[in-house]
Amino acid sequence: MQTRDALTIAMERELDLVEVAPNASPPVCRLMDYGKYLYEKQKRERESRKAQKQIDVKEVRLRPKTGEHDIQVVLTKSRKFLADGNKVKVTIRFRGREILHRDVALTLMQRVAKDLAPSSIVESLPAFEGRAMFMMLAPGNSASADEEET
Repeated sequence: MQTRDALTIAMERELDLVEVAPNASPPVCRLMDYGKYLYEKQKRERESRKAQKQIDVKEVRLRPKTGEHDIQVVLTKSRKFLADGNKVKVTIRFRGREILHRDVALTLMQRVAKDLAPSSIVESLPAFEGRAMFMMLAPGNSASADEEET
């Protein structure tokens, strides 16, 4: 069909002539209400954004000399964060000469990972960066934890 004829038909029906496939031979066009099409497209995108779960990264900080009770508090908070679907970044900060005892911090990291294992997956292993050691935990293993409880 000629472009002129298609435009005439579009004007008669009060629609827009929209080019769908410009690279085809001949180019493919479609009669549609373009404003309504854009509105519905934006509406679909808004709905899909609503359905998405935003994952936050929560950070818990420790020191190599952190006491037992404080470690338990951090573990409890971390379990809650993981249950809410958030990732947990465990950070151990070194001050002064504490940096010489990296093995103590590594042991503490391994303990935290082991205690949180029923509700998490270790996403990144403990790594040093400056005067701190980091480890990232992601939510997971909750199905296997539920099976063990029943």
